[in-house]
Amino acid sequence: MRGARQVIPGATTGLAAQVRRYRVEAALAVPLFAYVLVLTVAPVLDTLRLSLTAPFGARFPSLVNYRAILASEVFRTAVVNTVGVALLSLGLQLGLGLGVALTLHARFRLRGLVRAVMLLPLGVPTIVAGAMMLLLFARSGYLNAVLFGLTDAVNGLLGTEWRFVPLSWTVAGGWRTLLVLAVADTWKVLPMVTLIFLAGLEAISPDVYEAAAVDGATGWRRFARVTLPLLAPYATMAVILRAIDAFRIFELALVLAGRVEPVLGTYVWSRYGPPTSDSYTAAAASVALFGLIMVFVVLYLRLVAPRADLRA
Repeated sequence: MRGARQVIPGATTGLAAQVRRYRVEAALAVPLFAYVLVLTVAPVLDTLRLSLTAPFGARFPSLVNYRAILASEVFRTAVVNTVGVALLSLGLQLGLGLGVALTLHARFRLRGLVRAVMLLPLGVPTIVAGAMMLLLFARSGYLNAVLFGLTDAVNGLLGTEWRFVPLSWTVAGGWRTLLVLAVADTWKVLPMVTLIFLAGLEAISPDVYEAAAVDGATGWRRFARVTLPLLAPYATMAVILRAIDAFRIFELALVLAGRVEPVLGTYVWSRYGPPTSDSYTAAAASVALFGLIMVFVVLYLRLVAPRADLRA
């Protein structure tokens, strides 16, 4: 019969067979897909829709919310601060995390206890960590007390008249406040980065180091030519995981900096919450933050990660 659709024998039966064969796996994957769809994909799409919706009923889609945030000096400052804090935090976390991982990888007495103590910051709530950092960096905090003692020691030894003026580092503004945020974020998540590098070090076979020693490689050369290239995949994992969190830093920035040095997380909160209560520009700023994270991850995977793989 003309116009009748030809049915390929075995096509539907093959699909049905695959479904029957993997029905247990499919049933187990359904909750995961539902979780991602309901709690991740749907909120992201709704935020995108809200960012393209004009607050006064203009036609959809509209870029009025994006034009509003781009015209805001606070938003531009928040973008610069977010990038600065993220890059500074990543540098500190990768450098310190690798150093701590190399130390914990060595064999010494009470190594298990030291490893357990290193995990303690992970169990501290972020708000509590911010309050602890206030005790350290406030005007009457421990850092200023140490600097006072240092100036007294220098003046006593050299006979100088160096006077130290106490400073509230969290509200000083500029690079000092951003440095405080980076240090606080590093302290909170350093155990996670350390564990990633430690897993990479544990995965390196001792035979590789023995072969390098036979070839005459010294300790530093073994580290540069063997350890670092083999740790490249773990470094990529650490960078991606930490970059996502570093760009969306919120609680620490809210506790330590407030409105002195805004980041995108606190900017979105200031637009969404009272007294502004503007969910439209808050959604646009959220989409901008999401785009910033995706741009960084894509650039890293395309420019940095392939070079690391080639060196490996």
